[in-house]
Amino acid sequence: MTEIRLDAKTLRALAHPLRIRLLGLLQLDGPATATGLAQRVGESSGTTSWHLRQLADNGLIEQETALGNKRERWWKASYEGTDLRMEDFRGDDESAGALAAFLYEIAAGAYRRMTTFLAEDWAQEWRESFVMSTQELPLTPDELKAMRTELHEVVDKYRRPERQGDEIVVTQIQGFPRKTKR
Repeated sequence: MTEIRLDAKTLRALAHPLRIRLLGLLQLDGPATATGLAQRVGESSGTTSWHLRQLADNGLIEQETALGNKRERWWKASYEGTDLRMEDFRGDDESAGALAAFLYEIAAGAYRRMTTFLAEDWAQEWRESFVMSTQELPLTPDELKAMRTELHEVVDKYRRPERQGDEIVVTQIQGFPRKTKR
Protein backbone atom coordinates (compact mmCIF):
# COMPACT_ATOMS: atom_id res chain seq x y z
CA MET A 1 0.00 0.00 0.00
CA THR A 2 1.36 3.40 -0.90
CA GLU A 3 1.24 5.87 1.92
CA ILE A 4 2.07 9.55 2.25
CA ARG A 5 3.45 11.09 5.43
CA LEU A 6 1.79 14.42 6.07
CA ASP A 7 4.01 17.43 6.47
CA ALA A 8 2.95 21.02 7.15
CA LYS A 9 2.38 21.79 3.44
CA THR A 10 0.22 18.74 2.67
CA LEU A 11 -1.63 19.12 5.96
CA ARG A 12 -2.61 22.70 5.03
CA ALA A 13 -3.75 21.47 1.60
CA LEU A 14 -5.97 18.88 3.28
CA ALA A 15 -7.28 21.15 6.04
CA HIS A 16 -10.67 21.65 4.42
CA PRO A 17 -13.63 19.31 5.01
CA LEU A 18 -14.56 19.13 1.33
CA ARG A 19 -11.02 18.30 0.23
CA ILE A 20 -10.79 15.49 2.75
CA ARG A 21 -14.13 14.10 1.56
CA LEU A 22 -13.13 14.35 -2.12
CA LEU A 23 -9.80 12.64 -1.51
CA GLY A 24 -11.52 9.95 0.55
CA LEU A 25 -14.02 9.23 -2.24
CA LEU A 26 -11.22 8.94 -4.79
CA GLN A 27 -9.25 6.62 -2.49
CA LEU A 28 -12.24 4.41 -1.70
CA ASP A 29 -14.16 4.34 -4.98
CA GLY A 30 -11.53 5.10 -7.59
CA PRO A 31 -11.34 7.72 -10.33
CA ALA A 32 -14.14 10.26 -10.81
CA THR A 33 -14.89 13.58 -12.47
CA ALA A 34 -15.51 16.87 -10.68
CA THR A 35 -19.15 16.70 -11.83
CA GLY A 36 -19.63 13.18 -10.48
CA LEU A 37 -18.01 14.06 -7.18
CA ALA A 38 -20.05 17.28 -6.93
CA GLN A 39 -23.27 15.26 -7.15
CA ARG A 40 -22.08 12.92 -4.42
CA VAL A 41 -21.07 15.65 -1.97
CA GLY A 42 -23.87 18.13 -2.75
CA GLU A 43 -21.64 20.91 -4.12
CA SER A 44 -21.39 22.68 -7.46
CA SER A 45 -18.97 21.25 -10.01
CA GLY A 46 -17.12 24.60 -10.00
CA THR A 47 -16.47 24.39 -6.26
CA THR A 48 -15.50 20.75 -6.52
CA SER A 49 -13.18 21.48 -9.46
CA TRP A 50 -11.41 24.23 -7.52
CA HIS A 51 -10.79 21.96 -4.53
CA LEU A 52 -9.61 19.13 -6.79
CA ARG A 53 -7.06 21.48 -8.36
CA GLN A 54 -5.79 22.38 -4.86
CA LEU A 55 -5.34 18.69 -4.09
CA ALA A 56 -3.58 18.13 -7.42
CA ASP A 57 -1.28 21.14 -6.93
CA ASN A 58 -0.08 19.49 -3.71
CA GLY A 59 0.43 16.05 -5.24
CA LEU A 60 -2.44 14.40 -3.36
CA ILE A 61 -4.40 13.52 -6.50
CA GLU A 62 -3.55 13.30 -10.19
CA GLN A 63 -5.33 13.18 -13.50
CA GLU A 64 -6.36 9.70 -14.67
CA THR A 65 -5.29 9.93 -18.30
CA ALA A 66 -6.74 6.55 -19.28
CA LEU A 67 -10.26 7.95 -18.78
CA GLY A 68 -12.09 10.97 -20.12
CA ASN A 69 -11.60 13.27 -23.08
CA LYS A 70 -10.76 16.93 -23.75
CA ARG A 71 -13.86 18.17 -21.94
CA GLU A 72 -14.03 15.61 -19.16
CA ARG A 73 -11.15 15.36 -16.68
CA TRP A 74 -10.96 12.31 -14.43
CA TRP A 75 -9.05 12.39 -11.14
CA LYS A 76 -7.54 9.64 -8.99
CA ALA A 77 -5.83 9.57 -5.61
CA SER A 78 -2.03 9.57 -5.73
CA TYR A 79 -1.75 7.32 -2.68
CA GLU A 80 -3.85 4.96 -0.55
CA GLY A 81 -3.12 5.86 3.05
CA THR A 82 -2.03 8.73 5.25
CA ASP A 83 0.67 8.63 7.91
CA LEU A 84 0.15 11.44 10.40
CA ARG A 85 2.65 11.68 13.21
CA MET A 86 1.65 14.14 15.87
CA GLU A 87 5.28 14.66 16.91
CA ASP A 88 5.94 16.21 13.47
CA PHE A 89 3.70 19.13 14.47
CA ARG A 90 4.70 19.59 18.13
CA GLY A 91 5.46 23.28 18.62
CA ASP A 92 4.31 24.19 15.09
CA ASP A 93 1.78 26.91 15.91
CA GLU A 94 1.26 27.73 12.21
CA SER A 95 -0.09 24.22 11.55
CA ALA A 96 -2.25 23.95 14.68
CA GLY A 97 -5.46 25.08 12.96
CA ALA A 98 -4.87 22.85 9.94
CA LEU A 99 -4.12 19.88 12.20
CA ALA A 100 -7.31 20.45 14.22
CA ALA A 101 -9.42 20.79 11.05
CA PHE A 102 -7.91 17.64 9.54
CA LEU A 103 -8.39 15.51 12.67
CA TYR A 104 -11.94 16.79 13.19
CA GLU A 105 -12.93 15.91 9.63
CA ILE A 106 -11.38 12.44 9.89
CA ALA A 107 -13.42 11.82 13.07
CA ALA A 108 -16.57 13.26 11.47
CA GLY A 109 -16.08 11.00 8.44
CA ALA A 110 -15.77 7.93 10.67
CA TYR A 111 -19.01 8.94 12.40
CA ARG A 112 -20.77 9.43 9.04
CA ARG A 113 -19.68 5.99 7.81
CA MET A 114 -20.99 4.28 10.95
CA THR A 115 -24.33 6.11 10.97
CA THR A 116 -24.76 5.43 7.25
CA PHE A 117 -24.31 1.72 7.91
CA LEU A 118 -26.80 1.83 10.79
CA ALA A 119 -29.40 3.53 8.58
CA GLU A 120 -28.98 1.15 5.64
CA ASP A 121 -30.81 -2.13 5.07
CA TRP A 122 -28.22 -4.92 5.31
CA ALA A 123 -28.75 -8.68 5.34
CA GLN A 124 -29.14 -10.21 8.78
CA GLU A 125 -25.74 -11.94 8.56
CA TRP A 126 -24.06 -8.51 8.26
CA ARG A 127 -26.16 -7.04 11.06
CA GLU A 128 -25.09 -9.93 13.31
CA SER A 129 -21.42 -9.60 12.29
CA PHE A 130 -20.80 -5.88 12.73
CA VAL A 131 -19.14 -4.56 15.85
CA MET A 132 -19.47 -1.28 17.70
CA SER A 133 -17.72 -1.52 21.02
CA THR A 134 -16.50 0.89 23.65
CA GLN A 135 -14.09 -0.21 26.34
CA GLU A 136 -12.41 1.99 28.92
CA LEU A 137 -9.02 0.81 30.15
CA PRO A 138 -6.46 2.34 32.52
CA LEU A 139 -3.31 2.58 30.32
CA THR A 140 -0.07 4.49 30.05
CA PRO A 141 0.90 6.20 26.76
CA ASP A 142 3.36 3.35 26.05
CA GLU A 143 0.66 0.73 26.61
CA LEU A 144 -1.71 2.58 24.28
CA LYS A 145 1.00 2.68 21.57
CA ALA A 146 1.59 -1.06 22.00
CA MET A 147 -2.12 -1.79 21.79
CA ARG A 148 -2.40 0.38 18.63
CA THR A 149 0.44 -1.59 17.01
CA GLU A 150 -1.14 -4.94 17.90
CA LEU A 151 -4.57 -3.88 16.62
CA HIS A 152 -3.09 -2.74 13.30
CA GLU A 153 -1.31 -6.11 13.04
CA VAL A 154 -4.65 -7.89 13.53
CA VAL A 155 -6.29 -5.79 10.80
CA ASP A 156 -3.33 -6.38 8.47
CA LYS A 157 -3.72 -10.15 8.99
CA TYR A 158 -7.10 -9.91 7.21
CA ARG A 159 -5.90 -7.67 4.35
CA ARG A 160 -6.16 -9.44 0.99
CA PRO A 161 -7.38 -8.77 -2.55
CA GLU A 162 -11.13 -8.43 -2.95
CA ARG A 163 -12.96 -11.58 -4.04
CA GLN A 164 -16.41 -12.17 -5.49
CA GLY A 165 -19.03 -12.06 -2.75
CA ASP A 166 -16.97 -9.75 -0.53
CA GLU A 167 -18.23 -6.49 0.88
CA ILE A 168 -15.76 -3.76 1.72
CA VAL A 169 -15.67 -3.59 5.52
CA VAL A 170 -14.69 -0.36 7.27
CA THR A 171 -12.54 -0.85 10.35
CA GLN A 172 -12.14 1.99 12.80
CA ILE A 173 -9.70 1.90 15.66
CA GLN A 174 -9.80 4.65 18.24
CA GLY A 175 -7.91 4.93 21.46
CA PHE A 176 -7.62 8.15 23.40
CA PRO A 177 -7.66 9.35 26.99
CA ARG A 178 -10.61 11.11 28.54
CA LYS A 179 -10.57 13.60 31.36
CA THR A 180 -11.94 12.23 34.60
CA LYS A 181 -13.42 14.03 37.56
CA ARG A 182 -11.49 13.07 40.66
